[in-house]
This record gives sequence, structure tokens and C-alpha cells, in this order.
Amino acid sequence: MKRALITGITGQDGSYLAEFLLGKGYEVHGIIRRASTFNTERLDHLYQDPHEEDARLFLHYGDLSDSSGLRSVLRSAQPNEVYNLAAQSHVKVSFDQPEYTSDVVGTGTLRLLEAVRDYTDETGHVVKFYQAGSSEMFGAAPPPQSETTAFYPRSPYAVSKVAGYWYGINYRESYNMFVANGILFNHESPRRGETFVTRKITRAVGRIKLGLQKKLYLGNIEAKRDWGFAGDYVEAMWLMLQQEKPDDFVIATGQSYSVKEFLQTAFEMVDLEWKDFVEFDPRYLRPAEVDYLLGDPSKAAELLNWKQRTGFKELVSLMVEHDIDLARKEKILQAS
Repeated sequence: MKRALITGITGQDGSYLAEFLLGKGYEVHGIIRRASTFNTERLDHLYQDPHEEDARLFLHYGDLSDSSGLRSVLRSAQPNEVYNLAAQSHVKVSFDQPEYTSDVVGTGTLRLLEAVRDYTDETGHVVKFYQAGSSEMFGAAPPPQSETTAFYPRSPYAVSKVAGYWYGINYRESYNMFVANGILFNHESPRRGETFVTRKITRAVGRIKLGLQKKLYLGNIEAKRDWGFAGDYVEAMWLMLQQEKPDDFVIATGQSYSVKEFLQTAFEMVDLEWKDFVEFDPRYLRPAEVDYLLGDPSKAAELLNWKQRTGFKELVSLMVEHDIDLARKEKILQAS
């Protein structure tokens, strides 16, 4: 049985990847941060008591800021594959907490790579490593962006992701490690965090439709993004580690839509006019904006045989339907 270790397993991507790998017959280990409240909601449908004989999902306390803890988890999990998805991934927050973002996203990747290198040296085991990149690394680079496009990061988060990308390549070339960089463009789902703009929109659509909210405040709605479904994208992560040689891949849909178009599509699904409910708030503007991201996924299509299965309108519909149901439950609780 193959074993995988996922950092960031409690996040959107981590939960979909865990689900995918369990479906492939893997034993899955995940690193979670210690907190005074439970933060494993996205994994509840997958979790089994680890005392059960057929349990294949195991959670370990750890943090990308703790090198010794990472080494301990690696010795315990003994993975064949490591997926580094953990990050402070909110772009706007990275301007408010740049040093923390850099430590976790950039230096944290270095700590994990070094821990994996030490583990392979000690045990002789081959470990394949997936490093989660981001379309934000391209920043102000003109679209379409591909694997050969020069990075032009526009936030502390993006700069830190560029560092993680190059750390991965450096360890691949210096130590002959299997390190693959996945440069994933925006990928959304009903499991997306509620502070990210797409989920912020669909949550508001559900709450406004049911009379629980009056207004939605947003920043730059002219920004254009290449939006896909996170459930499709985790398959690409896995495919990268099934290749004979490590490589770097852009994962995207090849289509871009503005935040305004996302707004319009989401509100139309509940027969509302978005302009009646959305107002501008400059507090949500970034100090440096990224105007237009559009990925070229042709390399992934050719070498990984990967392509998106979920279209833009289908993705928005999935999120709106989920958040209308959430709003209904909220309204019932308020009435009780």
C-alpha cells in the first residue's frame, strides 16, 4: 500500500487530495496544527478511528515552522509521496503578515525539503515531493502564462511561493530528489475558505436570497482569473508524481473571467441583480493588484493527459447550491 503525507490536509485542496488518494487505495497521513478548537471539518466524512483495523487516514500534529516536528512525522508516516499544500494562502493577509507568510510559505518549504532529504539519506527510501505553486507567482506577467513565463510576483505570498518553487528546483538538481512543482491557477469549490472572493460571493448570494444579509462589499471586481474546480486539480498533483521524471506544470482551464462575471453568474442563479447588493470597499484592495491571470495548460494536457472536467458555470452552480443550503440551515437555527 502506498503512503502519502499531506501538509495542509485540513484545507480545501488537502481534503480533496486525501479523498482522491484514499480512493486510489493509499494510506494517507496529514499534518495538522495544534489548536484549541477542532479544525478538521473538511475531513469529517473521511475520518475513521485510527484504532480500527481498516483505518487508512492518520493525522499528526506538526507545523512548517518546526523542523524537528517535520522529521518526527516523516519517520512515523514513512511516506512514498509528500504533498506540500500548507500555506498562509490569503494574498491580502500576506500584506498584513508578510514575515509570517514568508516563514511558512517560503522557508517552510525549505524546512520540509531538508527534512525529506535527511529522511531519504537515513532510510534509503525514495520519496516523491509535490510542491504547490500558485498563479500569483506570475503576478503582472502578461497572459497567457505558461511554464516558460517569467515570474513577476506582486505580494509577499507570491514572492514566498516563488521562493518555494526555486527551493524545489534547487533540491531536485542538487540532490537528485524527485520534486515536481505544480503551478495551479485559481481553483475553487464549496470547501473554499469564506474569506476568499469566490466563496465570499456565493455565501453572500445564499444569505441575501434568504434575507440573512443585505449587502456584499468587495474590492477590485475587474480583476480576471482562470478559475477551475479544486476536485479536478488534485488529480493533476497526483499525476505529476506518477511520472518517471520530475517536472513543473501549469494547471489551469485556459479561460479567464472577471470577478464581475463571477458575481453576475452567481446572482443570476438565484434570479437577483448583483448591482442591487454589491458595494465597493477600498479596504479590500491590495497594495499591488494582479489584473489578469490566464493559464496555458497545454503541457499538462500533453504529458499528464490531464484536463479540467468542470466548467465555469458548473463550478459557480456547485458553490451557489451548497451555500444556499447552508443559508437555509442558518435561517432554521435563527428561527429556533
